[in-house]
Amino acid sequence: MFLVSLNHINTSCILFVPNSQTLLPFPIFFFFNLITMMIESWNPPLLHDYSKLSRLQNSRDCSNDGANLSTEKVLMMKELELPLIDLNDLKSEIEREKIKCENAIAKASSEWGFFQVVNHGVSLELLKKMRREQMKLFKAPFEMKATCGLLNNSYRWGNSTATCPKQFNWSEAFHIPLTKISEAAYYGEFTTLREVMVEYATSMQDLAKSLASVLVRKLGHKDGEIGEICNESACFLRLNHYPQCQISQEIFGLVPHTDSDFLTILHQDEVGGLQLMKDSKWVAVKPNQNALIVNIGDLFQAWSNDVYKSVEHKVIADGKMERFSIAYFLCPSYDSLIGSCKEPSIYKKFTFGEYRDQIQQDVKLIGHKVGLSRFLL
Repeated sequence: MFLVSLNHINTSCILFVPNSQTLLPFPIFFFFNLITMMIESWNPPLLHDYSKLSRLQNSRDCSNDGANLSTEKVLMMKELELPLIDLNDLKSEIEREKIKCENAIAKASSEWGFFQVVNHGVSLELLKKMRREQMKLFKAPFEMKATCGLLNNSYRWGNSTATCPKQFNWSEAFHIPLTKISEAAYYGEFTTLREVMVEYATSMQDLAKSLASVLVRKLGHKDGEIGEICNESACFLRLNHYPQCQISQEIFGLVPHTDSDFLTILHQDEVGGLQLMKDSKWVAVKPNQNALIVNIGDLFQAWSNDVYKSVEHKVIADGKMERFSIAYFLCPSYDSLIGSCKEPSIYKKFTFGEYRDQIQQDVKLIGHKVGLSRFLL
């Protein structure tokens, strides 16, 4: 290890070399170049990939491919707080308080498609431990993340299917099936991550099924109707890292999209950047360190016959700070049939596998997801 001391007056640094009595002065720009090289060694080549897409843009028309970032920024509303729900009331012995909480969950799912929860039963210490392990993982050298098969070889960055810059994600992620989380062989040198991730996934799955049961009951169906088809064989955890972006005014951290599951639980840091569509305008979500964010996915919108809303959302790249988040996706098995909870149905019945296949076809052909509109009757 080298110890560095900054001399602000002379704009130089003092380098202490271990096992030596030597103090070596050198220009401060060398020190900052050294730090930059370290950061670049663990971040993926996002700028290279984005620049390549930019050069291709001149050879084709991208006007209808995905979203227009500059237009969206004009329409963006001020930062707002999502509906905040205290889940302690679900355990209340006072029936009136319990019903009030369930109604608040259903109302937010219908009017916003998003809400945040506190007293959710997931240990705050567990959330902190998971964040520390996540940060260690993403600070690993890029080559290790990309080539060593970590976490079921689930590492991705940018967007391999992007055909122009506005379809590009300034981010990297591990997208891990719950079935693979307990397998020690997928963790390499990150041995402490496994135990924390197993505990984290279990807590998130319990919370997700509890919330799904409330939403199912509010539409007059049995508690387990969704939970029974959503087991670890199809559910996922996604660890996200959004590096600082030199061109943040031009690019998304994550392009506008809806989630293709029943519901998602997000644990984000204090940096912010998450935005969602509300009343045809983009709303910036104010971070709350004590809360988890819950959003409705496409499958719940289809099952509820459009009572619950799967809302388009995105992440804006930040020019000054990196951002971390972890998302849990409550998904059914691929052969599970998704139908409406009541008739007449707005959507034709489809399996989760058919829905995913259609999304992949659309992304391949036109560069972005179409979603539920493909299955309208």
